[in-house]
Amino acid sequence: MTNHTAPDFSRNDQIAGLIEQISAYIEHYHHGSVELVAIEGDKIKVRLGGACADCELSTQTLQGWVAGTIRQFFPNAEVVAAE
Repeated sequence: MTNHTAPDFSRNDQIAGLIEQISAYIEHYHHGSVELVAIEGDKIKVRLGGACADCELSTQTLQGWVAGTIRQFFPNAEVVAAE
């Protein structure tokens, strides 16, 4: 039997991977995207793109969907729109 060790991804790698998954869903179903801009401690800066960039519901998408999903895994995270 072979010993298998799970990969040891950093917190930032895990956050980046989660945002990539959220973006893939948004791209497929809504023709928009979410891009990780920076991680500064518990503050995660993202940018909405594609159809989400100028959508009147972008604030709800950012705070309800993107931030809500991230906080399920990283409860102390603060997700903000990048300038």
